Amino acid sequence: MSATGETTISTANSIASAREAARQHTATMLAERYYGRIAELDGEHGLGINSFLALSRERALAQAERVDGLLARGEDAGPLAGVPVAVKDVLAMRGAAATAGSKILAGWQPSYDATVVSRLEAAGAVILGKLNCDEFAMGSSNENSAYGVVRNPRALDRVPGGSSGGSAAAVAAGFAAATLGSDTGGSIRQPAAFCGVVGVLPTYGRVSRYGLIAFASSLDRVGPFTTSVNDAATMLGVLAGKDSRDATSADRPVDDYLGALAEPVAGLKIGVPEEYFGEGLDEEIKAAVERTIEGLQQQGCEIVRISLPHTRYAIPAYYVVATAEASSNLSRFDGVRFGPRAAEAKTLAQMFKLTREAGFGPEVKRRILLGTYVLSAGYYDAYYKKAQQVRSLVARDFLDAFAKVDAIVGPMTPTPAFKLGEKVDDPVAMYLADVYSVAASLAGICGMSVPCGTTRDGLPIGVQIMAKHFDESTMLRVGLAVEDLGN
Repeated sequence: MSATGETTISTANSIASAREAARQHTATMLAERYYGRIAELDGEHGLGINSFLALSRERALAQAERVDGLLARGEDAGPLAGVPVAVKDVLAMRGAAATAGSKILAGWQPSYDATVVSRLEAAGAVILGKLNCDEFAMGSSNENSAYGVVRNPRALDRVPGGSSGGSAAAVAAGFAAATLGSDTGGSIRQPAAFCGVVGVLPTYGRVSRYGLIAFASSLDRVGPFTTSVNDAATMLGVLAGKDSRDATSADRPVDDYLGALAEPVAGLKIGVPEEYFGEGLDEEIKAAVERTIEGLQQQGCEIVRISLPHTRYAIPAYYVVATAEASSNLSRFDGVRFGPRAAEAKTLAQMFKLTREAGFGPEVKRRILLGTYVLSAGYYDAYYKKAQQVRSLVARDFLDAFAKVDAIVGPMTPTPAFKLGEKVDDPVAMYLADVYSVAASLAGICGMSVPCGTTRDGLPIGVQIMAKHFDESTMLRVGLAVEDLGN
């Protein structure tokens, strides 16, 4: 029982313990155990967390059987051999619907796998199913899904964060040892902080986006949720690398992320941005993050006070750029190629209008309208072009900072997880939940959220760690040092 009076459940097993369980008891038995836990707790007759939208039992058990065969023969079954994982429902996967949390894609089943799905299975992972999310990844609370809200396993009256709330909740609830989410403006890092797990935003181009249903193509990234930094390094090592099917994926070597964790953090310069500790930051979160920074200093890090002066403009710039790209990307969902079609339509124009009106939820419509407006004649220069210029200034702030420091540390969210329904009717307040996350998204750098304590009410607090482009190794080293503090 949490301090809020709501029932809670324990966190998931680590990747290492799941691998060992698969080896000792078979991957098939392990998968069935996880399916039993999901059936008992995830649905409305359990705790009503609602993290899963679909289970891929047939495919998962076939993969588990394959892993069991490899292990029985003494062959290498991969770094994730038998590990139960799950993926956000914005990723294509054969044999399972890909709805992106929207009615407009209800029942649509892709004929191919996203690259990250293929890489997980090649590494031996057993993919249990698809996870709930805000519709088309648009939201900060996972209350925008057409298939019901997701509850935070750490406090069932609270949101898990968004848009990858189902992915964060599944790890926190012990329904999977690791999951995949997508992050456009904070949608991995913010729910990780709210649910008390580790969430990683890789550098833009580090992980393939092939098979990801697009929200904002210049911002979207795929990354893992885990219970530890060590597991995050393992997952990132599996996912990262050039993909010939994704022109935006980077053709550069993948670091040994696990090996990097053995290197001490003593001597690293840690930047602390003054803009992240101002008005609006919850006092308990501020205190927890400051204790974390002091702990890093005690481990031999040099603390450097820095400024990211254009941070104040990141939220408005992000919501112009992201909605503009969303209005373009979502134009393909019109009843012609994907999902259901309005049966009552008499003309092509009616079909487009009625299908989109019935298929899209309020938040998606809001963002499409805003994006269409800022791209329209007479407003393009005033809004979209100006937002891209501000984006360049935000990115330059980080480049200047990383010329002086090795990593940047600050709060992940301005408040702990808020109550379900608390901000549904106030879109601006909801958008401000991402105030500390969107700048890294605009700049394309890597970032992660690591638990660093709890509030008096037992709600998780996350600290954000950012590093320069393709320097995930340093970011993970600092993350492990934070984890070792045991706050």
